Amino acid sequence: MLIFSQEALSQADSASSAVSDAGKTRHTLYSAAGYGSNLIYLGSTISQNQPYGYTALTYGYKDQLYFTVSAVHLHERDPFVAFSSGSINYSHAFNSWFDISSSVSGYLVAPSLSDTLFGNFLYGDLTLGIDWRLLYTKISAGGLVMDGVNPYLQLRNSRFFKTPEFSKKDLFFTFDPYFNLLFGTLTRAETTTGTVINISPPYRKGGKYSQSSLTTEYTKLFSIMELDFGIPVAFNSGHLTIEAEPGYVIPLYDDLIYPGLKRFVFTLSAYFRIF
Repeated sequence: MLIFSQEALSQADSASSAVSDAGKTRHTLYSAAGYGSNLIYLGSTISQNQPYGYTALTYGYKDQLYFTVSAVHLHERDPFVAFSSGSINYSHAFNSWFDISSSVSGYLVAPSLSDTLFGNFLYGDLTLGIDWRLLYTKISAGGLVMDGVNPYLQLRNSRFFKTPEFSKKDLFFTFDPYFNLLFGTLTRAETTTGTVINISPPYRKGGKYSQSSLTTEYTKLFSIMELDFGIPVAFNSGHLTIEAEPGYVIPLYDDLIYPGLKRFVFTLSAYFRIF
């Protein structure tokens, strides 16, 4: 449930084993730190194709309710913390094949970077999970709040594997290969002559668009944005989990101004269960 294992590739919840195997205690606390090659969120690179590092702290209650705060540093950007985030996530399993979850996240960017990266925004979603035995499907409908509510829809299929424990220290590996389709809101800037200036997510560069030209019209549309897939691999040892996630992103929309997505992305994270 850590926010970056959940959302770093827009794919929502590549769940860390450190969290999913949290035991049955009433209260849990996790710390996390990691590095990524490119931070992609809701179909766009919010790190502007730069590497990033992050730290996070998560409190869990009864393995169902989680509160997370995190901070992100971008390579060659000042201040040191480019933006921070906080989230609340609730999940409930009705039986062995059906569960639901809901989350609300808020992102705060450093004021000096609001015109360069993005503006502050909120994102909330409701997710249905269905276990088909061979595949686990998550259908997530959400909305980004910035200059109105902008809808998003994700369809994610995954297959979780866990190796037998080895050695006397209960060590094991987990694998969670997935593929994901993302539909979302795009902002289209077009001249009266029909020339498309750019198509981009609504939070691009603070959601601020120059409208000094009377010949430019700005509209929003709901469309397919991205196909992505990856293979998170985690090494689990008691309270510590180390997870590597290589992934591949295929953008399905054109954006001539906002930095293009790098096709291959990689994230390395360490999760430590404090109690």
